[in-house]
Amino acid sequence: IAVGLDWYGANPVMVFAAAALAIVPLAGLMGRSTEHLSTYVGTTIGGLLSASLGNAPELIISGFALKAGLVDVVKASITGSILGNTLFSLGLSMIIGGWGRERQRFNPTIAGMSGGLLFVAAVALLIPAMFHFASGKGREVSMEIAIVLFVVYLLSLVFTLKTHRQLLQPEPAASGAAESHEASHEAPWSKGKSIAVLAGVTVVIAVVSEILVGAIEPASASIGMTPIFTGIIFLALVGNAAETMNAVGFARKDQMDLSFGIAVGASTQVALFVAPVLVFAGYLMGQRMDLHFNSFEIAAIVIAVAIVSRQTSDGESHWMEGVMLIAVYLMLAIGFFFLPG
Repeated sequence: IAVGLDWYGANPVMVFAAAALAIVPLAGLMGRSTEHLSTYVGTTIGGLLSASLGNAPELIISGFALKAGLVDVVKASITGSILGNTLFSLGLSMIIGGWGRERQRFNPTIAGMSGGLLFVAAVALLIPAMFHFASGKGREVSMEIAIVLFVVYLLSLVFTLKTHRQLLQPEPAASGAAESHEASHEAPWSKGKSIAVLAGVTVVIAVVSEILVGAIEPASASIGMTPIFTGIIFLALVGNAAETMNAVGFARKDQMDLSFGIAVGASTQVALFVAPVLVFAGYLMGQRMDLHFNSFEIAAIVIAVAIVSRQTSDGESHWMEGVMLIAVYLMLAIGFFFLPG
């Protein structure tokens, strides 16, 4: 439908909506094929595949936006992904998972590490802004900081998948429940089918992403929204829809370890992996992509990191804490909506 509407030159809002809706099941299918492929390559490589390819839809969308010169939209989608995962996805998971239960528990070690990595990411966004304020320049330090963030991301994978894997595992009961839940739904795909589906979905996502990016500016203008707001809210929610549904599903089954790992882990991957990769891609494309975000975006990320760290430091959650996270997300969204383009 999205391809047809774009080919016929339909209303940009209809094109954008159709393309955005198309990304959601495609992202979910990409995640499923990655999980099935991971069963054939071992735990470490499988974890690396899941961590890296989990962000593939967002990377593809942002790559086309960067190629089109929509640098502010790309930065907005990074901000929106961090806010959407830490506040919206985690908050919704806490509400749905905690409803009818006194409390839910998750591994405080995972919470502490994820919170620390998010603080590192927040500092990485603060430094270019402070450098710009002090010197009137900001782009000169972004490449170096992106390299540092990428190295931290690689070392975090070594930490979680190799040296401290047992320490960061979910509770045995939750892990077993997750495995039996997945096993009861479908048999493992063959390696050939997993690779074929992954390759095919990647191509289709690339086609739909190009349509989506092409409709961003005209669709935003026709409904009275800035492209930055569209990137922070709509593009981010679309790119992370599969992770949000998985996080909520695990929380509903009282597997909060897995839910927390998906929601907050996705934010750390965006900050430490997606953002640096887009800086590198911008350099290769000749686009002025950097880590110098505007002051409201930086403040929003710092607020999100602070409140999530505060709410999850004890390793327990209940539905009211989820309400608080959603409330902060909605208030920040209101601010971005009225922020001048």
